[in-house]
Amino acid sequence: MQTLRSVFTVAHKDLRSELRSKEAINASFSFALVILLIFSFAFDPTAEDTRRIAGGLLWVVFAFAGALILNRSFAREVPNDCLDALIATPIPAYALFLGKAIASFLLLLAVELVCLPIFGIFYNVRWAVQFLPLLLTLALGTWAMTMIGTAFSALTVNIRLRELMLPVLLYPVLMPALIGAIELTTNLLNGEMLSGNNITFLKLLIGFDIIYTALSVALIETVLVG
Repeated sequence: MQTLRSVFTVAHKDLRSELRSKEAINASFSFALVILLIFSFAFDPTAEDTRRIAGGLLWVVFAFAGALILNRSFAREVPNDCLDALIATPIPAYALFLGKAIASFLLLLAVELVCLPIFGIFYNVRWAVQFLPLLLTLALGTWAMTMIGTAFSALTVNIRLRELMLPVLLYPVLMPALIGAIELTTNLLNGEMLSGNNITFLKLLIGFDIIYTALSVALIETVLVG
């Protein structure tokens, strides 16, 4: 119970800090909006081929915008040696990690939900037809991205070029889950039901969520403390 309280305390602290400054969430949303706008000129929104890659376009936006939020997860603790103070507290390293991961997950999911109707307008996609399965897909894909991204944020926090290193490390490791999220999102945006092959992609996403979470929790103390 004490560990669970520590997790939510860290998550609450990060959410309050971000909502007060709005640095990462504003940058992430602005970046996502610009990419959506550029892609709408690069592809024909009325073409059937564009709808077939709709999931890929959407997750490219989420992956790039998400890196901005994930990079701030541990970077906001660098000034005044706040990260050292957090590590020195009696809470477990995995509780600190999970608290920051939950905060980043909620922030990134909020950006995605705002971008979704904008994506529907720009690309003439009826995203609300399968909204609940689509929301589940977004949540699972975002959790995978958050787990790996937060772990790599802790790993690169003291590197001078951490803004560059995080995407370089994140995207190759995230690729298997990202492929499942892209395929499932594309099928759902085209009106398919959550059955058949889509269940296979859903199981793939859940499997990688479990793997990423277990590995991140197991290794985070080594990353933070050494």
